[in-house]
Amino acid sequence: MQQLIECVPNFSEGCDLNLIKQITDEIETIEGVRLLNTDPGKATNRTVVTFVGTPQAVIEAAFLAIKKAGELIDMSKHKGEHPRMGATDVCPLIPVANISMEETAQWAKKLAERVGNELHLPIYLYEAAQSNKNRSNLSVIRAGEYEGFFKKIKLPEWKPDFGPTEFDAKRGATVIGARDFLVAFNINLNTTSTRRANAIAFDVREAGRVKREGNPITGKIVNDAQGKPIHIPGTLKSVKAIGWYIEEYGIAQISMNLTNIHTTPVHIAFDEVCKKATERGLRVTGSELVGLIPLQALLDAGVYFLKKQQRSIGVSEKELIKIAVKSMGLDELAPFKPEERIIEYLLKNKADSKLVSMTLHDFTDETASESPAPGGGSIAAYVGSLGAALATMVANLSSHKKGWDARWEEFSNWAEKGQHYKNQLVALVDADTAAFNKIMAAFALPKTTDEEKNTRHKAIQEATKFAIEIPFKVMQASYESMQAIKAMAETGNPNSVSDAGVGALCARSAVMGAFMNVRINAAGYEDKTFVQEMITKGKEIENKAMALEAEILKTVNEKIGL
Repeated sequence: MQQLIECVPNFSEGCDLNLIKQITDEIETIEGVRLLNTDPGKATNRTVVTFVGTPQAVIEAAFLAIKKAGELIDMSKHKGEHPRMGATDVCPLIPVANISMEETAQWAKKLAERVGNELHLPIYLYEAAQSNKNRSNLSVIRAGEYEGFFKKIKLPEWKPDFGPTEFDAKRGATVIGARDFLVAFNINLNTTSTRRANAIAFDVREAGRVKREGNPITGKIVNDAQGKPIHIPGTLKSVKAIGWYIEEYGIAQISMNLTNIHTTPVHIAFDEVCKKATERGLRVTGSELVGLIPLQALLDAGVYFLKKQQRSIGVSEKELIKIAVKSMGLDELAPFKPEERIIEYLLKNKADSKLVSMTLHDFTDETASESPAPGGGSIAAYVGSLGAALATMVANLSSHKKGWDARWEEFSNWAEKGQHYKNQLVALVDADTAAFNKIMAAFALPKTTDEEKNTRHKAIQEATKFAIEIPFKVMQASYESMQAIKAMAETGNPNSVSDAGVGALCARSAVMGAFMNVRINAAGYEDKTFVQEMITKGKEIENKAMALEAEILKTVNEKIGL
């Protein structure tokens, strides 16, 4: 399993696109790295770059980018709304796949040491890479910013972790570390007042605000028994926020870093700011994402806003994203393109969904061609997905049926289950063809020497097992979807009962068709214990599917009545 980490360096240049491209060009010279996103901001004069790859490749690409940024950016001339201290201001590493936070932190330390030693740049570690928790918070490290660091770096407690103790007037200093996925999220207000935006930011951010006597802004600071200011915490955990005015847009924003979107998701942060803005006589007009966001964060937001409307959440992924974007106004300042902003979409291999990305006409033509794939296995998966889709349709129609408002959630739950099975089966359309191609590739391996023969034989057996497992998954998902089909035949919108019936026919056909593929592929697999187990389970699922189909069709025909 390949280890993947993400790197999200922030460079102190957001206006000169040619300069930014010179930095990102360095990143793209490294094999094993994929540049996902470049997000420049004129008002902040800052660019957030996102790339992903294997750890060693990411470290090499980050080093080259930091080096190039130091050559091109002059911090002594930099002006921008965002806090900053260096040409490469911050460079976090984020675990993506098959790697722990501890391992990611070790890679961050390797990068920091190399940059400090080879580029002679002051480097500070932060978050998981920093063992001293008194200086692990980015905002604490960056306090004083570029202008204040000439003195700050001389303080014993602020000696850099790597590199010289002299502040570099041109390049500044850089913070390198490892952290969880952070979402940079700005919320737009119908005001130009930075002070009012800051007031809302203090209301919601975890650090809150300093307690004052009388007026919360101008009143005297209240101290505790030790003489330290007392803080009133904000309403949102794992959230950092400030207010600022963006001249480019002519509005004030709440600029937020959501450091743990499991604790405070984007939709909760958005709604809370809406609430606090209303309390202060302001209105939220929209929002913007800086950089990328995980798919699940937007799906969760879509579900949240649909539930608030008492609408079915059993809709497509595309529709959930659309609801999230519109509900939070993510497209107010610029078009929001999911394919460019959602990390999973950027990592997608188009070859993995070649068939399901075709038009119906092209898919049919491809099936009819002399190519052996897609074959019966892929068609079984697709037929199964149509059966689940029909159940989902009936559930959504029932959820929104006039007079059935009290039951919207019941049908929404069935629609959500139907979407789950539909998505599973759609993915298996291409997976079955990939399994066939894997067998063909194994048979094409050389077989001249004994070693080559052994390697080829092993590859054929592995591919054959895979080609048994994929259609078996089609059987399982198709059969399980029949529970939703049955429920819709019995309790769904009676005007759509025939759709439930067709769904049952599709699901049963998918089960039987997939089982044929299990059996024909099992004939070439040498582990007869495994084969017998799969055939026994397959027969059981097939028999259950046929019995359930008969039960569903009986209900359907009774309701049709003719």
